[in-house]
Amino acid sequence: MINPDKIQKQIAGVTVECVQGDIASQDDMQAVVNAANKHLAPGGGVAGALHRAAGPKLAKAGRTFAPIAVGECVITPAFNLPNEYVLHCLGPRYGINEPADQLLADCFDNALRLADEHEITSLAFPAISTGAFGYPTEEAATVSLQQVAATLPELQHIETVRFVLYTQADLEIYANALVAL
Repeated sequence: MINPDKIQKQIAGVTVECVQGDIASQDDMQAVVNAANKHLAPGGGVAGALHRAAGPKLAKAGRTFAPIAVGECVITPAFNLPNEYVLHCLGPRYGINEPADQLLADCFDNALRLADEHEITSLAFPAISTGAFGYPTEEAATVSLQQVAATLPELQHIETVRFVLYTQADLEIYANALVAL
């Protein structure tokens, strides 16, 4: 196991990195990704943290898109967050939404493509579906990072993709998956 504070790798000219931290405090990222529920409403985990930091306008903006499908991604302003945008992705519930690996990959592919359409240069992802949705972290890290690596060569604007992991254990898992690419 590696134990980095931050690990980076260049993929198709894009810096992909893993850090431990709070997704709602990524002030050097143009956009952050919300591990959303289908109603784009405040919740627990990542959705709760982002909604608390952004304020009530984030939920109001999300209602215009709700409900979203598993794997889908939509974009709103970030309001009181230190970013310009929030991209909202609905990840799969492990063991319920199938095929889980393809639906999780769709989250990352759709988020990256939507970010590129909006000429976003930097975005931060959480560990989508690994919390209350029960996706095993090791498997989620592999699927997520492989999809990012597959999508990046097709994009024009993205310069930095960051995975923001809440715990040291999750950071190590995602960093190992990044190194293994």
